[in-house]
Amino acid sequence: MEFVKQSISDILLIKPKVFGDDRGYFVETFRQDKFEEAIGYQVNFIQDNESKSSRGVLRGLHFQLPPFSQSKLVRVIEGKVLDVAVDIRQGSPTFGRVVTAELSSDNKHQLFIPRGFAHGFVVLSDTAIFAYKVDNYYSPECDRGLAFNDTNLKINWQLPGGELKLSDKDLKQPGLVDLEACFEYGVDYYA
Repeated sequence: MEFVKQSISDILLIKPKVFGDDRGYFVETFRQDKFEEAIGYQVNFIQDNESKSSRGVLRGLHFQLPPFSQSKLVRVIEGKVLDVAVDIRQGSPTFGRVVTAELSSDNKHQLFIPRGFAHGFVVLSDTAIFAYKVDNYYSPECDRGLAFNDTNLKINWQLPGGELKLSDKDLKQPGLVDLEACFEYGVDYYA
């Protein structure tokens, strides 16, 4: 596995080695020791989630407040998505900056998004099966979001606006300037 720091170094793109031949392929998608060596701290994933969506479905930008904040390790089992993470840690030198990565069943790349980031994705293929590990349970009371179309973020979702399909909840999220200060840069949310 290759671990590649992104423009925000807390976010890692993971490129697993794929061993294939005319029979198919084998890929190791997760290995705790190599993962923790790459990020420099311990993350205990406790739940796996999976969703299936059609072209243009945009899920996000989501996060959970402490004490139920979550790190995510995301990948695509089938199809292709544009995956997006936004730094929402107050005081961070990269506050409001965006990292994007194309994840697909072809490239088998994964993205690690630590606590303190909003996360979302849009489906670029006809359908996509999206899988992710989280290190905390879902808490409806702590569930929050950030506006996908906030002009301060300048996210290019790679599809015309008319093709995007969002939930009512995701259409009503606040912009970055209206977001409550819920994460502080430098605080260890893993303690």
